[in-house]
Amino acid sequence: MISSLRQPVVGISGSDLLLRQRHASPVKARSFLPFLAREKGQGSLVSVHKPLHIASSLGGANFSSVKSGGKVDLVKCEAYEADRSEVESTNTPSEASKKVKIGIYFATWWALNVVFNIYNKKVLNAYPFPWLTSTLSLACGSLMMLISWATGIAEAPKTDPEFWKSLFPVAVAHTIGHVAATVSMSKVAVSFTHIIKSGEPAFSVLVSRFLLGETFPVPVYLSLLPIIGGCALAAVTELNFNMTGFMGAMISNLAFVFRNIFSKKGMKGKSVSGMNYYACLSILSLAILTPFAIAVEGPQMWIAGWKTSISQIGNQLIWWVAAQSVFYHLYNQVSYMSLDEISPLTFSIGNTMKRISVIVSSIIIFHTPVQPVNALGAAIAILGTFLYSQDALAVSPSVDRYNNKNDAAEETLL
Repeated sequence: MISSLRQPVVGISGSDLLLRQRHASPVKARSFLPFLAREKGQGSLVSVHKPLHIASSLGGANFSSVKSGGKVDLVKCEAYEADRSEVESTNTPSEASKKVKIGIYFATWWALNVVFNIYNKKVLNAYPFPWLTSTLSLACGSLMMLISWATGIAEAPKTDPEFWKSLFPVAVAHTIGHVAATVSMSKVAVSFTHIIKSGEPAFSVLVSRFLLGETFPVPVYLSLLPIIGGCALAAVTELNFNMTGFMGAMISNLAFVFRNIFSKKGMKGKSVSGMNYYACLSILSLAILTPFAIAVEGPQMWIAGWKTSISQIGNQLIWWVAAQSVFYHLYNQVSYMSLDEISPLTFSIGNTMKRISVIVSSIIIFHTPVQPVNALGAAIAILGTFLYSQDALAVSPSVDRYNNKNDAAEETLL
């Protein structure tokens, strides 16, 4: 039985000696713990699995005599049992609720991403202006967060000029990667874009190795073989292969790798939550992208293309544009929020499963023709990505959690 005794320090005075003379005989155990002294065969009221706390009525040098069964006991003691079940019942629901919360994050993240890719492809098929589409996605998210901060729905981040200065190169790389992926999706099937983007870890390792001088364990390098081989197999067997679409996905991979590198170097130690971090990134990327979108495509092309698309599709095009813009921001916000709740390794596994769900759902919805060898290449590439996430994110305890989070967030967008 686990027991603890809480007894204050007692000073000895003349009255103490008098009491001791009156109780010269040893005090029996039942004087202190009468409820524990039971006859043989009787069950104890105290559980041996719970700690026992014993509190004395002694206070300083004052003793209180209490009559019990015709005898005068020196000390009155009270005991109570700590209810360990209360602690367990408190922790268990908390752990269970956390798992449910993470599950909701993952399910919401995947669902929003699938919906975004579907509407994004619908928009690009009917209204092929990827620069404007990319701009609207960032503008919608920026507006939503500004309203949330102004109304108090979300707490506004505390930033300074140094924060925005550090964020700028991250935003430049993010803008390039975002536009390049959208251009790719406007030229090829959604599934093909995501198959090529599953090769992003290969770019990450190669850039880190040859430009930054970082080294990785052998399993990390070996995991690149199925990634590169699978992507190559999928590319050469793609029925609707387009070089612009292929290069767009490759440029997006490279840009997101540099975004991650800049984020590691510049944003380390900045106390901004995942949700607000992505919101600030969207706002700055919007400011960078807008003038380039106007220069590349321009209002005249947008207006002429809009009239043509409306005449062919109807007003539902408005809904498609609004949906792809809103869902783009929402799924990225949820992904960054989930990254605050889980380990980078779990997040990376979830991201791999997300890409599978997008590929499969897009093939079904858009009736994309897929050859068996093409599907095999996609499966090999995704398997390699999964192996990479297992090896690279759990490689070394010397890599801090912040850097691992950025590793996990490398391929979050698109």
